[in-house]
Amino acid sequence: MELLSSSILRGNDAMVTEAGIRDTVRHVLLPLWNSWYFLALYANAADHRGVVRTDSTNSLDQYILSKTRDLIADVTDTMDVYDLFGACQHVRNYVDVLTNWYVRRSRSRFWQGDHDAIDTMHTVLDVVTRLMAPLLPLVSESIYRGLHETGPGVTDGADSVHLTDWPTVDELPAFDELVDTMDLVREVCSATLSVRKAHQRRVRLPLQSVTVAAPDAERLREFVDVIADEVNVRSVELTTDLGAVADERLQLVPATLGPRLGKDVQQVIKAHKAGDWTNVDGVVTVGGHVLVDGEYRLELVASDDRASAGLANRPGVIALDIEVTAELEREGTARDLIRLIQQARRDADLEVSDRVALSIAGGQEWIDAATAHRTMVMDETLARELDLEVSAADGGAPVITVHRVG
Repeated sequence: MELLSSSILRGNDAMVTEAGIRDTVRHVLLPLWNSWYFLALYANAADHRGVVRTDSTNSLDQYILSKTRDLIADVTDTMDVYDLFGACQHVRNYVDVLTNWYVRRSRSRFWQGDHDAIDTMHTVLDVVTRLMAPLLPLVSESIYRGLHETGPGVTDGADSVHLTDWPTVDELPAFDELVDTMDLVREVCSATLSVRKAHQRRVRLPLQSVTVAAPDAERLREFVDVIADEVNVRSVELTTDLGAVADERLQLVPATLGPRLGKDVQQVIKAHKAGDWTNVDGVVTVGGHVLVDGEYRLELVASDDRASAGLANRPGVIALDIEVTAELEREGTARDLIRLIQQARRDADLEVSDRVALSIAGGQEWIDAATAHRTMVMDETLARELDLEVSAADGGAPVITVHRVG
């Protein structure tokens, strides 16, 4: 797939490198295979064999079904004109949505054995393997056979993915408005997480609030809990009044201004620096000169120098409250502890549904965090017992002992 998605298919030179192969494995092959493994793991745990169905009313299921429908249309169009490069890019972008949004946001549902989630995942992988069969023949074949296996060496009538029909958009429902709204949710989360990273606020550390200012912010109302959970904030505030949250800033592009304005370009630059510019109904005027597309960029920046970022593909800005209180820090430490416990569970080769008894010895900050958030720690790690002990040596990672219980 590295060759199929390389510039060589567009008439340019290309080198087959180990780094390029690793990149394809990391961004396409492993995520796709891990999605299949994830489905198999939880379907077996729930003793439920997935079936092809598209009637789930869950918004995440409807979203991924509709995104898969869009993938069918995009890959079909590119393959019809022999644009293998474009087809590979569509697949790559889709796999990112599948693994880094749908699977991650649906983990709790799979753990609970939700049949809608299992069947939806089964359905989209069935479609995706048929789409990718010409691009990834062996991986697609292996996953497809796993999806349709009913016994040792027996399948439900589809011996090979390469003998199946090419999928059509009629197989899946379209939820265009939901897709657009969910894509906006993902943009908001991406912008917020970028601000977290820029200000060195780790994701497990809860923050107080994020404000989303956009002309269509109200469409996010039913997804504020999703945003809050994804970016780990206590509250999400929505407003359509961009002026109350952000200032509009103009950036000139001298390289395109110069050829058109000639000697007047210096006057425009001086006027811009002096703040002599307006934006009225989309018409940008600087020092009496009307600019055209390509000669400027408009950016939204949060007021009062707050931690902020603009949305990538539409008007809007997010402003994040990055102040950390003692209470927030304690909860962040508890979430860090949960991650360490989950790693201890994996190291002990426990099943995902195993209940455990926990013993934690660590510095005062770890024990205080575990005490304050005892219920959360036990629920997230399936612990029936939790013993806490302050160790003599403060600081460093705690010592965690985990045992399976009946």
